[in-house]
Amino acid sequence: MSTTTATSLWRDRRFRTFWSAQGVSEFGDRITELALPLIAVTLLDASPSQVGFLTAAVWLPNLASLFIGAWVDHRRDKRPLMIAADLTRTVLLLTLPVAFWLDLLTLGQLYAVAILAGTAHVVFNTAYAAFFVRLVDRDQFLEANSKLSATRSISFMGGPAVGGLLVQWLSAPIAFVVDALTFVFSAVQISRLKIGPGASEESSEPLLKRAAAGMRYVLKHPYLSRSLACATTVNFFNLMSIALLVLFASRNLGLSAGTIGLAFGVGATGGLLGAVTASPLSRRFGAGPVIALGAVVFPGAIAIAALAGGPTWLKAVAVAASEFIGAFAVMCFDVPLNSLQAAVIHDHMRSRVAGAFSSINYGIRPLGAVAGGFLGTWIGVRETLLVSAAGGLLSVLWLVGSPIIRTRSLDDLEPPPLQPSL
Repeated sequence: MSTTTATSLWRDRRFRTFWSAQGVSEFGDRITELALPLIAVTLLDASPSQVGFLTAAVWLPNLASLFIGAWVDHRRDKRPLMIAADLTRTVLLLTLPVAFWLDLLTLGQLYAVAILAGTAHVVFNTAYAAFFVRLVDRDQFLEANSKLSATRSISFMGGPAVGGLLVQWLSAPIAFVVDALTFVFSAVQISRLKIGPGASEESSEPLLKRAAAGMRYVLKHPYLSRSLACATTVNFFNLMSIALLVLFASRNLGLSAGTIGLAFGVGATGGLLGAVTASPLSRRFGAGPVIALGAVVFPGAIAIAALAGGPTWLKAVAVAASEFIGAFAVMCFDVPLNSLQAAVIHDHMRSRVAGAFSSINYGIRPLGAVAGGFLGTWIGVRETLLVSAAGGLLSVLWLVGSPIIRTRSLDDLEPPPLQPSL
């Protein structure tokens, strides 16, 4: 690949504009992920179960993403929807500090903000699926996804630290003001992009039928059906471990909060390395084999932490290594898989596909977290982490015999012929 091609997106003003919007809002997301439970625990004295319900509320709107995606696909210009989603999240987040200053803040408001902001997030993501292919050319899919994923990885490295300092210095409610401003910046940057509207589905069918057609499209698609089954299996078992990892590191391994945070921060650098190298690895070894390797290594890496023992420093190293390898592997899974999916979906189906995919792939996450909690109580936390690692390995079986694992290059991929019912 020539140097010109490899660096072309950094010379593309439109991509740089969107990249800046995405990068700033990603850091805002990390602030919210830390501040939302902190405000519930420190200011509202929430119980563990109430904090768990708050986490579930964040993911709950993904169950409706199938219908949201069908609605979004009917709109030719997706950019106004993305801007509206950003501005909606801005207003919702600003209600939290206002309610705090007026001494009106309640857990009910936190739940409502979590659900409504999560719904806006789903609208943004389903619109983005169609927007992305108009932002960059097909031969830049891997490069673009790699750069955007790298930015997301950096936000996981620095975002929690920034959020922690904001909460500590300015309080959790003020941190939400900063997060709201990141969405304003994103909306402004996206509004500056001059990208023409794409195709929309010209259909008089009701929303429910369009949503059902989107789900049928995914389930019958030779690439999407297998990738959905693989990703959903990974997410179910991964959320089992995510729900328990901090508890395990603190109680079972005896690590301090500072040590855990440091281990997670070091481990997050694996995501940045994976995002940068996923594209060249896919070009060197083939997109399909890299996806399959990521599907195995990503969930299996948690076993390193589960088997940790010895002195404190060695336990911390084991947690960091587990996070580093897992973060690297998930980028090797996500970057080529997202690029492959972008290449094999018909334009007028992109938002519906994103909605159908998310309704299952993300909808399974709360169930995985709940299952992990119950299993940890029943058989033990360490044992549950090992079950999570072993169960996650099953995900690669969905790729065996599929066209995904045989895919070397994305250049010649095309969407399959549409069925008459679609």
